[in-house]
Amino acid sequence: MESKTIDVDGLGVHYLDFGGSGEPMVLVHGLGGSAINWLAVGDRLAQTGHRVLALDLAGFGRTPVAGRKSSVKNNVALLDSFLEKVAGGPAVLVGNSMGGLISVVETADHPQRVSRLVLVDPALPGSRRRRFDLTVWMFFAFLLTPLGTEAYLRRRGRRLGAEGVVARTLKVCCTNPAAVPAEIVRAHVELVRERESMPGSERALIQAARSLLALLARGRFDSQLDRVRCPVLLIQGRDDRLVPVEASLAVAQGRASWRVEVLDGVGHVPMLEAPDRFLKLVYGFLSPAEAA
Repeated sequence: MESKTIDVDGLGVHYLDFGGSGEPMVLVHGLGGSAINWLAVGDRLAQTGHRVLALDLAGFGRTPVAGRKSSVKNNVALLDSFLEKVAGGPAVLVGNSMGGLISVVETADHPQRVSRLVLVDPALPGSRRRRFDLTVWMFFAFLLTPLGTEAYLRRRGRRLGAEGVVARTLKVCCTNPAAVPAEIVRAHVELVRERESMPGSERALIQAARSLLALLARGRFDSQLDRVRCPVLLIQGRDDRLVPVEASLAVAQGRASWRVEVLDGVGHVPMLEAPDRFLKLVYGFLSPAEAA
């Protein structure tokens, strides 16, 4: 794996190159995530006859804000430029959470850039039935408040420390946080420490969250989904606290070309919590022979 930064439309974009050759595969992280969310699976995906790249969206990971907005719309544009100028050719697009929403919009708007689509617990408008999770609802309600959010997030980060921030995040995102390999947890802790000196990190999170919630609040997303004509695999953790399984099943209902796989005992980030099970599903989607 190589850590790289490239100029995209005049501004730097950081990404991880897991190697491999052949058709490109681009991995897109979710809200508050980064390219290292794919560390548990990236190298093995690169053994499937694909060149595997994982980018940091604007304001996340090691891609600075640098005057950009971190809204869903702006990160769709960033992804489109990355696919055109870095990946090259139609790519397999793999998106988790907010990255799933961004990947759907990119596929709908620029179908020539995407050959197949893998959605991992995607944040898509779906079922109105939502489980009430006090921790999750309080966090997103807080991000919508107009005052003091950036300062609070900075204070919270200092109070918890990098280890505490990562532990809290994994507790929400995973059914069993202990299943995430220790070396990958350490990589996330190191990145949190690094981002403490990056200006605009808190603002990027707030801006992206508000943009995402505004899109989800609109409800209907059928016109975008109907324009996705490539094969789609949707992988969903049954115990996801952020994207309920009911929401993903509602989105996939009636879409005969979509393959849906629900992983029992798994939360919001299957590629971190259950990488072997995640890979088996992706292998089978890419090539039934590889799954065997």
